[in-house]
Amino acid sequence: MALKIRTAVVLVGGSGLRMRPLTEDLPKCMIPLRGKPLLYWTLTWLRDHGFDHVVLGVSHRKEVVINYVKENPLGIKVDFSEHTQEGETGEGFRLAIKRHVNDENFLAMNGDELTNMNLEKFVDFHFAQKGIATIAVSPMRSPFAVLELNGNDIVEFKEKPLLEDKVINAGIYVFNHAICDYLPITGSIEKTAFPALAEKRLLKGYRLGKGERWLTINSVKDLSIAEKEFESIRGLKK
Repeated sequence: MALKIRTAVVLVGGSGLRMRPLTEDLPKCMIPLRGKPLLYWTLTWLRDHGFDHVVLGVSHRKEVVINYVKENPLGIKVDFSEHTQEGETGEGFRLAIKRHVNDENFLAMNGDELTNMNLEKFVDFHFAQKGIATIAVSPMRSPFAVLELNGNDIVEFKEKPLLEDKVINAGIYVFNHAICDYLPITGSIEKTAFPALAEKRLLKGYRLGKGERWLTINSVKDLSIAEKEFESIRGLKK
């Protein structure tokens, strides 16, 4: 695969409060999935798609992540960038990019995403759209049943449906280096950089295609779903 970008920045510094007690002694990215840490699946996914350089933004229990990577080389160059918990994604991405990324365009993502998305199409879309940032977006699955009323009659009842007309941030991006002009000193990019880029029409959305799956692992329930659906999520590379 001839990807147009070869570097990825991955934030793996979260404390994973919603996944306790699993994260009492581990950063979330080190929680096991199918016998391997989540971080293993992220790094090998990137490696298998042609990436040769990954910058890991570390914070909570950073020594666990650093030791694992050093003791388990996976055929991909890894640099580490430390940030604070309080600095959130803005500080995490800003410092990682400033310290280790010279590429004009690069992948960026949160470390708790599991997907089979076609990275080549995603990257090509970013270059074609000429934005500063491109977000992978997925239809929203309602956490509740959605009902349709006619007067007092419920005429349709859908349990936790996929809302095709509502899309959500999948936490996987392609950034142009100009994103640095929008990254806050501290705070989340979701509340600062992305709204500012959207206002200038410099933020693009890549819709996951048919057969592309995505799951973010924010809870023990999400981890259970990932265990059951692992093959369907990881099975597609192209």
